Amino acid sequence: MGHLQHTLCQLGSTSGQRLGWRMCLRRGCHKVYRARRWNQRYCQDPTCRKLVRRWQAAKRQQQRRQQPEVRQAHAAAERERRATGTRGVVACPDGEPSGEQKPEQNPGAWSRSRKKFPTPFCDRPGCYEAVRPSCRCHARYCSDGCRQALQRVRDRERKWLNRNRPAEGESSGREPAARQSRRHRDGLSPPRFS
Repeated sequence: MGHLQHTLCQLGSTSGQRLGWRMCLRRGCHKVYRARRWNQRYCQDPTCRKLVRRWQAAKRQQQRRQQPEVRQAHAAAERERRATGTRGVVACPDGEPSGEQKPEQNPGAWSRSRKKFPTPFCDRPGCYEAVRPSCRCHARYCSDGCRQALQRVRDRERKWLNRNRPAEGESSGREPAARQSRRHRDGLSPPRFS
């Protein structure tokens, strides 16, 4: 007699059973979670999601600042601000903005007072390390660990899409190739040859 099969006490929906357990992609978060969707990359912890969104915003801002027209507009705005010697409207103690403009304590450029990230930084979410120097091609990652983590996620998503897409030349109502091969293996349908 073989091993006991645990098929009677399966709770929950059957749609997410094949997705399994995953490790959060964000660097520094090593939580293992049960995936609810095929393309879920992060755990659903609110602090982890907040840090991922912050990293994505920093990456978008870094890419935006590399555009020449944005750099020129920012330089013009900074020249104008330095010429007037003010940083903006200062609020009164009661919360109402006053009509006069007063110089603040730190008259430096606004970009110098913010947190600096090495440019460019790693493409793995949550990683702010500088990318490795590369003489052959444009580097995107700070280490092999970050590169391999993203490669594993992309491979998993690519394989899932290949298993669940309709075959070429067939209508979109056809069942996925993985399900079709299971039906053939179980003897429920004849094999299809192309």
